[in-house]
Amino acid sequence: MKTRMHVVISGRVQGVFFRASTAEKADELGLTGWVKNTPDGSVEAVFEGEEGAVDEMLAWCHQGPPHAKVINVSATVEPFTGGFTEFSIRFK
Repeated sequence: MKTRMHVVISGRVQGVFFRASTAEKADELGLTGWVKNTPDGSVEAVFEGEEGAVDEMLAWCHQGPPHAKVINVSATVEPFTGGFTEFSIRFK
């Protein structure tokens, strides 16, 4: 079953390759969507794909890459749209 999850990760998550590592993990899991830094210092992402892969991605977000220090992960399940062809890093 396909699903979509909107995630906001806070803590020391900018300047530690969080976006690049997220994109790499999402590609590995066959997910589509996007990830970006936000002005408040958190990282925001949308993941679409198979439910098990999205769940695995969410679990990874609680840890992140080696130099990250994740304090909180807020996740919301949203209706699957199938509107992405790849996983991308957004800069705005």
